[in-house]
Amino acid sequence: MNYFSTFIEVADDSPVSAAEVPQPRNGAKTIPLLQYEMIANHPYEYTQEDVLFATYAEHQGIPAEERPAERKRFLARPQPCLRSSALGKRYGWGIHNDADGNVALYAVESREYARLAADKSMKHVKALRSRRA
Repeated sequence: MNYFSTFIEVADDSPVSAAEVPQPRNGAKTIPLLQYEMIANHPYEYTQEDVLFATYAEHQGIPAEERPAERKRFLARPQPCLRSSALGKRYGWGIHNDADGNVALYAVESREYARLAADKSMKHVKALRSRRA
């Protein structure tokens, strides 16, 4: 499920030209905010699977002692990848997966985003569009 040496570029129909930090809704952290905090605070520390499960578990309130078994069940089912995350679709964040599969965020307007987007040594995919073409 993890990507390796891959850059997930911002979706073509993203409504922003500069990256935005997701905000809580009704006083609660949203999935995009949980994903943002985990990746932004720990660049290249977690894989896509780590991020997807941890944010799911946090959002669902799964107790820490149940998480190892729940992670196995979670990853046994097909899951949407970070290409479907609102970070790349709505908020303007590119997601770089290094050779080990660990992820980091890059703002669409940043020099580093442009460098990664032009790097031919890795695979490039776009975040999924929000609307059909």
